[in-house]
Amino acid sequence: MRRQRIHALILGGLALGLTGCGATRQALTRTEADSPLPATVSLDALHTEFAKAPQPLPVAPLRLPAGTERIVASSPNSDIRNRETSPTPTSTEKAAVQLVNHEPGKLVIAPNSRSVPEPEQTRPETDSLIRKAAAVAGAGMLHPIPSTPEDIEPASSDIPVPPCPPDALPLNLPTALAMVGGDHPAIGVAQWRVQEAYARLDRANVLWLPSIQPGFSFHRHDGNYQASNADIVDVNRNSFQFGLGAGATGAGTTPRPGLVAQFHVADAIFLPEIEEKTAWARGHAASGVLNEQLLTVAVAYLELLSAEQDLRVIEQSRERTAGLSKLTADFAATGQGLQADADRLATELRLIENRLAQARERADVAAVRLAEALSLDGCQRLVPLDLTVVPLDLVTPALDKGALVGTGLATRPELKEAQTLVAAACEEFKRQKYSPFVPSVLLGLSTGGFGGGQGSNLANVNDRYDFDALMLWEIRNLGLGEGASRRAASAQVEQAKFEAVRTMDRIAREISEAHAQVVHRSERMDITQAAIDSAQKSYERNLSRIRDGQGLPLEVLQSVRALEDAQRAYLEAVVDYNIAQFRLQWALGWPVCA
Repeated sequence: MRRQRIHALILGGLALGLTGCGATRQALTRTEADSPLPATVSLDALHTEFAKAPQPLPVAPLRLPAGTERIVASSPNSDIRNRETSPTPTSTEKAAVQLVNHEPGKLVIAPNSRSVPEPEQTRPETDSLIRKAAAVAGAGMLHPIPSTPEDIEPASSDIPVPPCPPDALPLNLPTALAMVGGDHPAIGVAQWRVQEAYARLDRANVLWLPSIQPGFSFHRHDGNYQASNADIVDVNRNSFQFGLGAGATGAGTTPRPGLVAQFHVADAIFLPEIEEKTAWARGHAASGVLNEQLLTVAVAYLELLSAEQDLRVIEQSRERTAGLSKLTADFAATGQGLQADADRLATELRLIENRLAQARERADVAAVRLAEALSLDGCQRLVPLDLTVVPLDLVTPALDKGALVGTGLATRPELKEAQTLVAAACEEFKRQKYSPFVPSVLLGLSTGGFGGGQGSNLANVNDRYDFDALMLWEIRNLGLGEGASRRAASAQVEQAKFEAVRTMDRIAREISEAHAQVVHRSERMDITQAAIDSAQKSYERNLSRIRDGQGLPLEVLQSVRALEDAQRAYLEAVVDYNIAQFRLQWALGWPVCA
C-alpha cells in the first residue's frame, strides 16, 4: 500500500510536469491510427506504463507507443518540417522523449529530432489522461488541480456575423448609395429650385409678347360733370363695353386694352441672360446637394458598419474574458489562486458588458441616422450586409496633391455655381447700365362692342376698335438713382467674384485635408494591423502558458484587453480611411461617377 502511494505521488509529479511543459504535453497527441490510450486509466496500468521507461532519466520519461510519427510543436504558426529520421523503433526498442533546453516545438526522440505544427485542438483523450493521472496523484494532496482553460477560444481575426433579423432591411454600400435619388427631400428641394429657375427663364424669354385681357365693363353716371369745353353739365348716362378690353367711358380710349404688351426693353434684352445663368447656378447647386447627400449616406453607412463590427469585437472579448473569469474562479476555489484575482476578472467582465451596452447604443443610433440620410422609416432596423470592413482605395494616396486640386477645381459643382452667379451679376450690371438709354414700351389693342345712352337707356351697341402705342424713357431720380443702381450692381459683381475665390480656397482646402487624411490613415491601418498580429501572438502565448500550468489566468487579461484594443483601433483606422476616401471623392466632385 505504501509502495502504491509513492508511485501515485510520482505519477502526480509526472502529470504536473507534463502540464507545465507545452512541448512535452503536445507530444502526446496523435491520430486515431496511433496506439490509442485506454479509455479508462487504472493505477496499475499507469504503474506498468511508467515502469517501461529506462532508468534513470533526467526528465520524467514516457514511452511513445509504436507507430507515433508526429511530434507536435507548441507554436501554432510553425511550419511543417519533416526532417530525415531513422526508421521507427521496433517493438523491442525503447524510444525515450527528452526535453531539450525547453525550446518550444523541439523534442528529441533518441537519437533524432523533428518539428511539426500543432493541431487545431488538443486531443481530448490526452487531456483526460493528464487530468486522471493528476487526480490519482492529488488524492493524497491538499487540493485538486483546476481544469485546463479549454473554454477559452483562441484569438481570431474573423469576426462572427450574427443572423439578420426577419423585420430588418439588409443593405450594402452600393445599395445605400443607389437609394439617393430625386425622391429624397434634400435632393427634391434642390431639383425643384432648378425647375423654378428655368420657369423664370421661360417667362423672361416671352417678356415682349402681349397679354390677352378679355372682359366687360359697365359705367353709370348721374349728376354734374365737366365737358371738354369746360362747361358743367348735369346729365345722367351709362355705358357698356365687352370683348377684348374694358373700362372705356365717354370719348376716351380703352384703359385696359384687350391685347397689351408692356415691358422695358432693357429687361427684354438682359433678363433672359440673367435668368439663364441663374438656372445654370441652380443646376450646379442641385448637383452639389446630390454629391453632399451621397457623402452623408456613405459616412452614415460606414459608421453603422463600424458600430456593428465594434459590437462583434467586444462580444469576442467578452467570450475570452468570461472563460478567464471562470478559470480564475476555479483556481481561487482550489486555493491555487487568489480570490482578488477572481474579483478582478469579474469586474473586467462587467466593464465589458458596459462597453457592449455602449456599442449597441452606437449601432442603434447609427442605424437611425442612416435611415434619416436615406429618408426611410426610422422605426425599421437597418442591417449592413458587409461581413467586415475593408479598405476602399477610390483615390491612390500617391497621387500629386496639385493634380488633385486641379481636378477638384474643374469638377466641383459648387465652384461652377459660383462662377455662373458671377456671370449673372455681370448681366445685371449691364441691365442697370443701359436701362436709361432704352425705353419702356406699351402696345395695346382693343376690340369688341360698346354702347350706352342717357338715364337707364342702353342703346346703340356696336363694334369698337382701339390701338395704343407708347414708348417712354426713364431717368430715375434726376439721374442720381441711376448711378446708385449701377454702383449697387457693381458691388454685387465684386461680391460674387470674391465668393467664387473663397469657394476655390475652400475646395483646395477640402482636397488637401482629405488627401492628408487618406495618407496618414493609411499609415494608421498598417500600424494597427501589425498591432493586431503582435497582440494575437501575445494572447495565444499567454493562453498556452496557462494551459500548460505555467501561470495564472489573470496574466492573460492584459493580452485580451490589448487584443481588443488593437482590433478596435484597426477597425477605427479602416473606417476613418474609408470616410477620408469618400470625403476626397466628394472634394474632387465625384470624378469616379463622372
